[in-house]
Amino acid sequence: MKYVIGVVRIFVGVLFIISGFIKLNDPVGFSFKLEEYFSPGVLNMPFFEPHALTISLVVVIFEVLLGVFLILGILRKFTLWSLLLMIVFFTFLTFYSAYFNKVTDCGCFGDAIKLTPWESFSKDVVLLILILLLFYGKEYITPLFRAFINKVLVAISIVGCIGYAYYVLNHLPVIDFRPYEIGKNIEEGMGIPEDAPKPVYEYSWKFKVNGEEQVIVTNGDYPTVDGEFVGVETEEIQKGYEPPVHDFTIEQEGEDFAASLLQETKLVMVIAYDLRKANMEVFSELKKVTDKAMERGYKVIGMSASGPEQTQVLKQEYNLGFEFYFTDQTTLKTIVRSNPGVLVLEKGTIKQKVHHNDLEALTFE
Repeated sequence: MKYVIGVVRIFVGVLFIISGFIKLNDPVGFSFKLEEYFSPGVLNMPFFEPHALTISLVVVIFEVLLGVFLILGILRKFTLWSLLLMIVFFTFLTFYSAYFNKVTDCGCFGDAIKLTPWESFSKDVVLLILILLLFYGKEYITPLFRAFINKVLVAISIVGCIGYAYYVLNHLPVIDFRPYEIGKNIEEGMGIPEDAPKPVYEYSWKFKVNGEEQVIVTNGDYPTVDGEFVGVETEEIQKGYEPPVHDFTIEQEGEDFAASLLQETKLVMVIAYDLRKANMEVFSELKKVTDKAMERGYKVIGMSASGPEQTQVLKQEYNLGFEFYFTDQTTLKTIVRSNPGVLVLEKGTIKQKVHHNDLEALTFE
């Protein structure tokens, strides 16, 4: 039992550290996922939405530290109970999401590993069993090193987590797991391979036969029934291939200009998913940067989910020399974790991507 507990202890600890670090790499992205959970359509806790980023930072740092505590074998009672309460909560959350189909991706491993709701729930059930096993063999969880070394390692972990979080919040994620990372081509990301799996649908056909309702289930073919057709219900039982880049449009007055703009050899995108939440102070600097880009022959566009009234006011206030286009807010949040942020593209390929704190790093050749 001692060796079993030792293996489980290392496995659970490493898994919590990896899961926490992936989310710590992109706390803004995790906060978006929490906002989705807090929304009226899911848990109906909108009062938590303004604090989603703070909650995400606390949760992911705590998650990493619990993994460190478990591996080091310190604060045993606190660590085990914290792990149990956390996994019970997330097991409930993933079951709720899966059963009611509320949130299609729990965000457990950020954008690095995408899990379906039921896969997330299954993962949490396994972790719950393993943590209960650790409770059963808790006497075998002993400190790995002397007290002083353990304290030093914990201090390094805390400082490292806080420092890393500060960096990615003020710049961009160090590791970009999204389909809009530097070097990716947006147009290619929207393509669907010829051999890609197609979605599978189940059709429940309702007929009235001899005065009684009869339901016949097929995968698409209209059944041959000697009766009166009443209706049909369709359910997707297997998802088809979804391209990494989807719901990507660059619209103006209802027309999508994405195809033509992604062919530009010199294109700068100024992305501000919501102008009400944007850092307005940086637009003066953005004015200088975009003017310089236009002087070098670049086409500059703004992309926002805010309405034309807001974008026009912004354009006039800062004398911006480019037009704004409409793009879905979720897509813009995915493209860059900065509000605003800037991308430089060459025929749809992302060459540069910066946080608004790093505008000086942009180069226009």
